[in-house]
Amino acid sequence: MNEAETLNYVQASAMALGLPLDAERAQRVAAHLQRTAAMAGLLEAFPMTPEDELAQIYCPAPPRPQD
Repeated sequence: MNEAETLNYVQASAMALGLPLDAERAQRVAAHLQRTAAMAGLLEAFPMTPEDELAQIYCPAPPRPQD
């Protein structure tokens, strides 16, 4: 999305959710969203395989016996 489309998206989303959003704040939110989208694009473009992610899968501890 370009800047104008992002701003329109932010304003429409705020209206749909009933969030008060003045013009200055909408502009700042749109700028942050643009920046976040750019960072996500960089991450998505980086070639990675499942083996590159070493994080463990969350596995909760078994429940302790009741005393």
